[in-house]
Amino acid sequence: MPQRKGDFDKFVEKLQEEIIDKEIHDFNEHIVKLFHNPKNWGKPTNFTISHSSKGEKKDTMEFYLTIQDDIIKSANFFTDGCGATVATGSQTTILIEGKSLEYAENLKTEDIDLALNGLPDDHKHSLELAVNALRNLIAKYKSTRN
Repeated sequence: MPQRKGDFDKFVEKLQEEIIDKEIHDFNEHIVKLFHNPKNWGKPTNFTISHSSKGEKKDTMEFYLTIQDDIIKSANFFTDGCGATVATGSQTTILIEGKSLEYAENLKTEDIDLALNGLPDDHKHSLELAVNALRNLIAKYKSTRN
């Protein structure tokens, strides 16, 4: 019986390697790393403000920012979207942490795409979703301060 378990484990390991190799071929290594191990994933216990936006594919992106003196001290995200959307949300938080609200407000889809080393065209929608969610969050934050 232990031999069969070993064979099955080897089969699963090989299959997982094949899946990751295909993902890297379809995307790139950086994107695959971020969607398998996203940075800043999930809702933190403390944050200043959050906002959720729905994309054209009906997926959502929610950002949670901790802001102090117009500097983004921490940024987290959650999405129910595909792996590319997870990678995009993660990369967006990496780009804006420690930066000013002005920097985040002016972040463009091209900036995130460049940092991801290029998303395939059929996944560019996740860039728009992230930028829209971020800009809407900042507008919401600014409106609560006035």
